[in-house]
Amino acid sequence: MSGPDPTTIGSNWKILQQRLQAEKKANGQSTSNGVKRKRLPEKKQRNNNNGFKKTKFDFNSANGTSLGSKRRKMGAYGTTSSSTKPPTPKRASSSADEIINGGLHPTHKIGKYIALDCEMVGTGPPPHLDNILARVSLVNFHGEQIYDSYVQAPPKTRIEDYRTHVSGILPHHMKAGYARTFAQVQQDVAKLMEGRILVGHAIRNDLSALMLSHPKRDVRDTARYAKFRVESKGRAPALRKLARSELGLEIQGGEHSSVEDARATMLLFQKEKKGFEEENRRQFGQKKVLAKKTKKKKRTKRK
Repeated sequence: MSGPDPTTIGSNWKILQQRLQAEKKANGQSTSNGVKRKRLPEKKQRNNNNGFKKTKFDFNSANGTSLGSKRRKMGAYGTTSSSTKPPTPKRASSSADEIINGGLHPTHKIGKYIALDCEMVGTGPPPHLDNILARVSLVNFHGEQIYDSYVQAPPKTRIEDYRTHVSGILPHHMKAGYARTFAQVQQDVAKLMEGRILVGHAIRNDLSALMLSHPKRDVRDTARYAKFRVESKGRAPALRKLARSELGLEIQGGEHSSVEDARATMLLFQKEKKGFEEENRRQFGQKKVLAKKTKKKKRTKRK
C-alpha cells in the first residue's frame, strides 16, 4: 500500500494554516509559524483633557519675594482642599542672608517702615515674672533683617529663668564677648527708629524693655488694631493666633525667634496697611508736610 503524496499533504497543510490564521485574526489573535501568541493589551492612556494637571505650590511667591524658594508637590498635603495650607506671603522663616547676632545688616536697606520684636528672660522672685531684655530684632517693610543682637544682662543681675523652651535664649547668648551691652543696643535701635514708622505687636512692652519711646502717631501696633481684635472680643490677640488666622502662617511652634516674630508682625501690617493708615488719620489727623524754605537770592544792582 503506497503512502500519501507528500506534495498533496504540503499543499493541504498550507491551506489549513491560512484558514487558521484568518480565524485567529478575526478573534484578535495572531500566529507565527503555527505558534499562538496572545494579543498584547493596549496601554491605557490618560485623557489629557480631564482638567487635572500636576502642579507645585510655591509657598514664598505670594508677594513676589522669596526667603528660599522651596516648592512642594500638591500631593504632599493630601488631596482635599481642607488639608492644604494656603500660600503665605513671604513666609516668616530663616533666610540664607540672615546674620544672627550680627548687629546692623551690612546690605539690607532700612526704609520708612521697620518692625521690632524682643525676647526677654525672667528674674526676680518666683515665678520670675520680671523681664530683662535678651535679644532685639528689626526687619524692614519687606521682612529683611536689618538688625539683630543679643543683649548682656545688667551687672550684678541674676537671671532666674532663661525661658529657653519659648525664648530660645541660652546662658552663653548673654555673656560678655558674645552679646552687646544694653547701652550699645539701645543706642543702635534708637538711631534706627528715628524718623521712621515703627511696627510691633504690643510694642509698648518692647519699648519699655529698651527704655525708649517713640511718637504715638508713628507707631503701628498690631495688638491694638481694631479689626484684629474682633475675634478676641476686644482683647489684645496673641501674635501666634493672628498669624494663623490672618496669614495662614504657623509661628512660635517651639522656641521663639524675634526675627520670625518681627516678620510676622510686618506681614500683618502689610495686609492691613490701608486700614492702619486710615485709623491713624482718624486719631491724629492728616500729617502736615512742612515745605522747605528756599532762600531767595539777592539781586545786585549793576552800576
